[in-house]
Amino acid sequence: MRLPFFTLCILTLSSAPLAAHADIVTDWAHETTEIATDGPNTVRTMALAQSAVYEAVDAITALYPRDRVDLGPVSGASVDVAVAAASRAVLLHEAPALKDRTELAYARTVASVGDGEAKALGAQIGERAAADVLRKHADDIGSIDPYRPLTAPGVYVPTTVPQGWAFAQHKPWFLKSAAQLRPPAPPSLKSSLWARDYNEIKALGSASSTARTQEQTEIARFWASSLPDIYMGVVRSVGVAAGRNVTRNARLYAAITAGMNDAEIAVQDAKYHYNFWRPITAIRNGDRDDNAATERDADWTPLTTTPLNPEYPCGNCVYASLLATIIRAEAGSMALPNLSTVSNTAPGVTPQWSRLEDLVTEVSTARICAGVHFRNSTEVGNRLGEQVGKLVVAAYSLQ
Repeated sequence: MRLPFFTLCILTLSSAPLAAHADIVTDWAHETTEIATDGPNTVRTMALAQSAVYEAVDAITALYPRDRVDLGPVSGASVDVAVAAASRAVLLHEAPALKDRTELAYARTVASVGDGEAKALGAQIGERAAADVLRKHADDIGSIDPYRPLTAPGVYVPTTVPQGWAFAQHKPWFLKSAAQLRPPAPPSLKSSLWARDYNEIKALGSASSTARTQEQTEIARFWASSLPDIYMGVVRSVGVAAGRNVTRNARLYAAITAGMNDAEIAVQDAKYHYNFWRPITAIRNGDRDDNAATERDADWTPLTTTPLNPEYPCGNCVYASLLATIIRAEAGSMALPNLSTVSNTAPGVTPQWSRLEDLVTEVSTARICAGVHFRNSTEVGNRLGEQVGKLVVAAYSLQ
């Protein structure tokens, strides 16, 4: 359940739950997300960093029974320094242009730890964990086949290169291949399902819609963000809850970011395999889909900017469902705190949700009301996110 949107704007501005301090893992996960967002391969960088952090922390605390990499002596090592060192090593490797920001963040952490064996051991463990993770995933990217625009010789097409093409060619961590969970094709343009989705988004997703409520408009604008930090904020609201510990948070962040990495690969594979048109293209060509129930609107414009990649399936919906699947399994029988996050497309607003399913539903509604995704695409995206999430839950023994 979600409190009314405008009520939340007033109630949560002063409480600022994302500013809460839980432990070194949540703080460095936030720092890593901020830095990685400005670098290349954002989601993959986050996954590498959080995997290294988990390896380092669990080597020291040995909380979970699992096969661990030998990172050398661990007794007495500083967990804070190990987390910072693991994050720093990955960020320097993956985003060298942002070295100054990374080093500044690292310096702040190590300055709070007195010189001595604990600091030295922590740095050594963190650096070795990062080296091990980077070695394991050194061949994830390989040789990327550049995007080739579809056109006939001499015919102009828009010259902006779409997003996500390269990600579909990355090697997944849990999936056997990028296409392992590829969903069935989008609905036939002659079907009643297509007509349903077409007319729904035509009415609700238009920039000038009179059918969309004010709350739906605000929700659509909030979830218009294409950056992963909006989802990491949700994870942080779990990480700062009472009763959690540093190793548990390290495992949660590692599972979430690794899952996001595979989810991104899977959804981009499906998008470019089917190459399905976005609503703005479909509605402006409604007279060409051979469906009498879809009337053309030559000037139709969506509420928010259309992402630069194919429509099917909904990527935000995949992420939301992935998070819900992993967080639900990780929490087990324990009650979850209210979930919250912030968005760069709705500054000053911090909504909260009491149930994971409400968050997932809201993201789907938001993408329809924004005018960028058809309903069937959101439903397929939710299923894909859940499927990837279950693989991650099993890999991290979260059940």
